[in-house]
Order: sequence, then structure tokens, then C-alpha cells
Amino acid sequence: MSTAVVRAVRSRIVALLPSGPDLAALRRDPRRNLLAGLTVAIVALPLALGFGVSSGLGAEAGLATAVVAGALAAVFGGSNLQVSGPTGAMTVVLVPIVGRYGPTGVLTVGLLAGVLLVVLAALRAGRCMRYVPAPVVEGFTLGIACVIGLQQVPGALGVPKPAGDKVLVVTWRAVREFAAAPNWTAVGLAVAVAAVMLAGARRRPAVPFSVVAVIAATVVAQVAHLDAATPIGHVPSGLPAPSLSFLDPGSLGSLLAPAVAVAALAALESLLSASVADGMTVGQKHDPDRELLGQGLANIAAPLFGGVPATGAIARTAVNVRTGANSRLAALTHAAVLGVIVFTAAPLVAKIPLAALAGVLLATAIRMVEVGSLRAMVKATRSDALILVLTAAATLALDLVYAVIIGLAVAGALALGAVARQARFDQVPLDRGDHTAEEHALLAEHIVAYRIDGPLFFAAAHRFLLELTEVADVRVVILRMSRVSTIDATGALVLKDAVEKLRRRGVLVMASGIRTGQRQVLDSVGALDLLCPRGREYASTPEAIRAARDHLETAGVLPAAPARRTVAEKPGVNGEPAR
Repeated sequence: MSTAVVRAVRSRIVALLPSGPDLAALRRDPRRNLLAGLTVAIVALPLALGFGVSSGLGAEAGLATAVVAGALAAVFGGSNLQVSGPTGAMTVVLVPIVGRYGPTGVLTVGLLAGVLLVVLAALRAGRCMRYVPAPVVEGFTLGIACVIGLQQVPGALGVPKPAGDKVLVVTWRAVREFAAAPNWTAVGLAVAVAAVMLAGARRRPAVPFSVVAVIAATVVAQVAHLDAATPIGHVPSGLPAPSLSFLDPGSLGSLLAPAVAVAALAALESLLSASVADGMTVGQKHDPDRELLGQGLANIAAPLFGGVPATGAIARTAVNVRTGANSRLAALTHAAVLGVIVFTAAPLVAKIPLAALAGVLLATAIRMVEVGSLRAMVKATRSDALILVLTAAATLALDLVYAVIIGLAVAGALALGAVARQARFDQVPLDRGDHTAEEHALLAEHIVAYRIDGPLFFAAAHRFLLELTEVADVRVVILRMSRVSTIDATGALVLKDAVEKLRRRGVLVMASGIRTGQRQVLDSVGALDLLCPRGREYASTPEAIRAARDHLETAGVLPAAPARRTVAEKPGVNGEPAR
């Protein structure tokens, strides 16, 4: 990489760093933001534990991510309201990576993904999020909710997590193990926690019922000595010292593809969450490139402390907004409170039953599904319904990145088809102009005019080729192009091919109304010269018709037209010359 490029990237990143106004905003409404941060921390604690356990790296990894990544993303991110940490969507991606590369592979993937996010921020890629269609986002969210729910089945049934990369396979094996040796204690705890969360959220949305339910389940398990309720186990008191001991330079090549997938997911989910936060408030607007930088720095730092990759968390961000947060102080407070819990309450956290955490995540997965939004998408158009279903199915059967790619590809193909169907190629009657009825009828025998409406591009151009080359029994074809909205190289080449075929049959092709911005495309492929015989361009169709008549007269097809009288030669009143 050249020195100039390095300097440009460095200057771009510096421009994305926090400024004076960002720091000054931290002092605005401190009490309000401190209370919001405390509330979010209470909600985030069981989620951080649950997603850490689900990822395969343990509860301590989830807590480390919530503390380290949550703090850095709050300081350097592009949203004043975003709360970051471990999420279910990221857990879905991490589970197969853990199975294939082990915990150290996940840490390396997180580090590489962080670097990629910083590069994306420097390249100003954050604005690309606005081009993701709503059905893709809804299908993606539905698929994630299904996967998160299925991932909790082993914990909720109280069986060890079976081997396997595909969530459907793992779920089926867990059900078979449960059928052989049922653990109704674990099922009861998971169902009870999920039920309390779902029922409580409807009646008292402001109360963190997840914490209430987890505490109650832990107390019951300890008092009743429920041996079947397997606890989390040992959780270290405090964060480990930062270290790069997990990094193996020899494995970087094989881990690059998973890192790209993690970075893509982190970018997508974080920018989506920030957009949701903007929509819930008035006057707040995130900077997408700064958000990518914040998430990149957070993911570079989290693995150093044993944390998993992080993203912006929609559920925690929504709680942050609803509790009145209006600055980054709330998200920072959330990370600080979790840090205090890590250092002071680790022995208590270790006693939480795994089934209770499974219940928390089951309820979270259910609450992720917005039935109203799904119903609206399905009713909108058949294309939107198809995109949503395909994206959700791909999320469940493949992985999240492939699901988004498939959703975008299908959405793009359907959109191109819709645009192509709007393009029209119609024969239009000749303008009579100042010709007599007899002259006009004679012209119509030898001249035909077509109007092209809409885009002339690769998805629609070949249909025009077929229709245009089927023209028969005429000497001149006039193409009215003033309504062509856009034209690409494929459209220009197809048009050139059609004109050449007509010329070989002795048919002259003229064009009228070629727009200035489209001349370059036509000229680049050699079509402009064919559409403008003898170097003549016609601004309007009447001009092209007059030129076509002159051509037919020269060719002897039409008789010479009688001399046209000028305005001065036309008779006036009572036969007097007009003045």
C-alpha cells in the first residue's frame, strides 16, 4: 500500500474519532442517562451470560464482551443511543466456527473482523446499509429468532449439547437424548422463566423481568437442591489481562473467510440497530461510518480479554431509548455496571441454572418476531413475501451471511424484472405536420415510427431487438428516443445490432430526441453514427420525418413534393396577398 493511501486512510479515521461536542454531550442530563444505563445493564446481564454460553466460550466470554466492547463502542460509535455486546445473531455464526476452529479460532476471527470493520469505516461503506430492502431485514430477523430458539433446546431440555454444526441437526439429537432420559426439572425452569418474561413484558414493560425470573429460578434451584438444574459453573472474578497469546499467524489465511462473515454481520446488525434507535427518537441521527469504526475498535479489543465478537444489540438499544437515554453516558454506564458485577458477583453468577438462561433466550427469540411487520410484508406484494421467506429459510438452513446475499440477489433480480417490464417499445402514428392527407398516407406506407419509453438496459434490451428487427415492408424507421430514461452499454449494443440488421435489408434508421447524456454511451459502441446517417441528428420527430421524405424522394420511391408556399405567399382576405 502506497504512502499516500496510508495517509488518506489515517486522515479519514482521525476524522471519525470523537470530537469536543461528543464529550460535552456526556454531561447532558447525567442522572437520566445513569438511570437508563443501570436499567440496560440489568436487562443485559442474563443476555450476556446466555449468549456467552451459547457461543461455546462460556459465560465469562459474554460478560467480557459486554464490558469491553460495550464501553469502546459507546465512546467511538456513531450513535448516541446504541448499546453493544454479544448478540444472538452473532452467536448463530460463532457456533460452527467454535466447532471447527476452537475458542482460539473465534478470538482470532473477532480480531480480524474488527480490522475489516475499521477498513470499511475508512472506505465510507456505512451508507450502503440504506440499500438493504425491508423484506430482507425482516426475513433475516425471523430466521435469527428461529435459530436462537432452536439453539436453546439442549439447555432447556437439560441435556449436554450434541455435536454438529447445523442447528436443526443439533436440535433433533437433543430431543432424542431427552426422550431417552427426560429432565423435567430443566424444562420446568426454562418454561417458567420464559413465561414470566413474556407475561411480564405485556403488563409492566419497564420492569426487567428477565433478571427477576433468573434470580427466582436460581433461588429455587439452590433451596430445593435441584441437582438436575445444571448451573453455569465457575466464572472468574474480574477480566483477564489483555493478551494476544491466542493469535496464530499460520491460521490467518484459513480464518479470513469466517472473519469476513463476522464483519459483514456485525456491520449489518449494528447499522440496523442504530437505524431503529433513530426511528424511536426525535432529533437523533447516527453516523454509519463512525458506527463501523466503533464496532471495529470494540471487536479488536474484545478478543484480547477473551470476549466474543460484538455488534449493536437491538433489544438493549431499544430498552436504552425507552428508559430516556439521550447521550453515550447511558451505554457507558451499562458497561461499567456489568464490570462491577464481573468483579464482585462472579460466585453468585456461577450458580445460575443453564436452563434459566435458556428460558431467557427463548423468550428473547419470541419477542424478536414482530408479527405485525411480517404480516405487512407478506401482504405488500408477492415479491416481498418471496424475499422474506427465502431469506428466513436461508438463515435457518445455511448461515446469516449467505441468507443476506441470497435475499439481496433475489430482491435485485425481482426489482430488475419490475423495471424491465416498465420499459415499452410501441409503434406510433406519424405526425401529419403540414402534409396533405394524401401525402401523409403515402408516407405512412414507407415510413414507420417507434417510441421507446423507460430504460434501455440489459434486462429489457433484447426484447426491443426482436420487435425492431421484425419490421417489414418499409424503407425508413424513425426511433423516437426522447423518453428513454437511461441506457447502458448492453442496450446500446443491442440497438446497434438491430440497426445493422435493418440496414442490411435496405431500411434506413433515423433517431430523434437523443438526450445529451446518452450520446456518449451510444457513441462508445458505434451506435450513434448508425442512428445519425450522414452525421445528421434530429431534435424532433417532424424534422426526422422531413429528412425521411427527402431520402425517399432521392431514392425515387416518392414523387417530388410540390413547392411549399411560404407564409408571405399564402392568400390573404379577399384574395389579397397576406401582409
